[in-house]
Amino acid sequence: MYGWIWRHLPGNAWVRGVISLVLVLAVVYALFQYVFPWAEPLLPFGDVTVDGESAGGAGADQ
Repeated sequence: MYGWIWRHLPGNAWVRGVISLVLVLAVVYALFQYVFPWAEPLLPFGDVTVDGESAGGAGADQ
């Protein structure tokens, strides 16, 4: 896939490198601005099972 993209970009290697960098930055921007905020409520990162009470783990005898 990356080879196909590289072959279809215009210009020499330097121009292709700059265009590739711009494309990568655009994808990262889109992910952080639109995709991750949309997906965050769907992910279980806020559902923690650890509370303040010890159930016999490390340091329970102290």
